[in-house]
Amino acid sequence: MATSSFDPFRDLDRWLTGGMVRTPASVGMPLDLYREGETFVARIDLPGVDPATIDVDVEERTLTVRAERPATEGADVQWLAHERPTGTFARQLTLGYGLALDRISAQYTDGVLTLTIPVAEEARPRKIEVTHAPANHPVIEADNA
Repeated sequence: MATSSFDPFRDLDRWLTGGMVRTPASVGMPLDLYREGETFVARIDLPGVDPATIDVDVEERTLTVRAERPATEGADVQWLAHERPTGTFARQLTLGYGLALDRISAQYTDGVLTLTIPVAEEARPRKIEVTHAPANHPVIEADNA
């Protein structure tokens, strides 16, 4: 009998199978995603972002992260190198079923946004106890009369 492990991010496979494709979102918001026990963790690099501009929301099965990194230089600057993107960035993740969407938490520390996405209690694997009941066969007794 083959066993399979529960993976609520199954729909995310299409997104991850792009390999190292660099999209505008991944340039401005590089992401690490992993599972740790019964929790998925996404870490998104957002250095230089004003924490007040970070917006995380979930609608249906889509989690969206938006943030803004303002240009701090004046208009009269002559650039010698300009590699740090500025402006508004957005990244979306399509979440699978079996996640506790109402318990997602977000924390921004040292330029990294950490999203913690727990697996829903009802979606966690569990053991079903098998009990043994005595057989319910009719007993036939001999008549001693």
